[in-house]
Amino acid sequence: MDLSSLTAIDVHTHVEQDGHGCFALDQELLDASAKYFRAGQDRTPTVTAIAEHYRARNMAAVVFTVEAPAATGHPALSSEEIADAAAEHADVLIPFGSVDPHAGKAAVLRARRLAGEHGVRGFKFHPSLQAFEPNDVRYYPLYEAIAELGVPALFHTGQTGIGAGLPGGHGIKLRYSNPMLLDDVAADFPELTIILAHPSVPWQDEAISVATHKANVYIDLSGWSPKYFPPQLVRAANTLLKRKVLFGSDFPVITPDRWLADFAELELKDEVRPLILKDNAVEVLRLA
Repeated sequence: MDLSSLTAIDVHTHVEQDGHGCFALDQELLDASAKYFRAGQDRTPTVTAIAEHYRARNMAAVVFTVEAPAATGHPALSSEEIADAAAEHADVLIPFGSVDPHAGKAAVLRARRLAGEHGVRGFKFHPSLQAFEPNDVRYYPLYEAIAELGVPALFHTGQTGIGAGLPGGHGIKLRYSNPMLLDDVAADFPELTIILAHPSVPWQDEAISVATHKANVYIDLSGWSPKYFPPQLVRAANTLLKRKVLFGSDFPVITPDRWLADFAELELKDEVRPLILKDNAVEVLRLA
């Protein structure tokens, strides 16, 4: 990957369809998510489609799925296949893995295999979709393994568009994605790099506090158009958290084009923009 040629690194994109025509979510959740985000573009891109989209823009992207069969009953896409496919587009794609925390020791062993045999550069968790409290000590062996691998753990935080507008939110519970639960994890695993995904509404102040207090915690800005960012998040990104905030779109529900157009309108210092768009990600992902 030629970092000097890249204009940005998007740390948050979803692979929603594999090479066999299988989808990451069931149709009801896919439809609800598309309605929530008002997404008119292709909602289920493959690894190859994502690579083409970002290569055309001189950007790189972190790609992943979310494995949640224990909570949803829906078969997961293969992180192994995603990582191997991403390796064919190593000029623009950075693969993250996903394991179901409820798998226990098997999740730990699989995480090690994903990193060691398939080259994943981090792991994605969605506590609400996967239905787990991230600070439960039952999951600590998994965090210990990820910390030993020297790669970051990216956690969904705050509101989610998955299940939004459905009766009971499709059974998905928002409280699992309170960033304060990850404050425990950050304190107990200071060597583990944690990325809080999204503006963490309704817990934005909590996310800012955790990222300010814990040297190993970062925030990605995916899932929201920048014009809707909470003002305290913009202030923090422009000042005390300028080296701890990362560009993320949440593609395909938000395209990088839409995100960047609104980002250009934010009142940010000139020296802060390249940190958010690329430089901070290079450091966090250990690309240099």
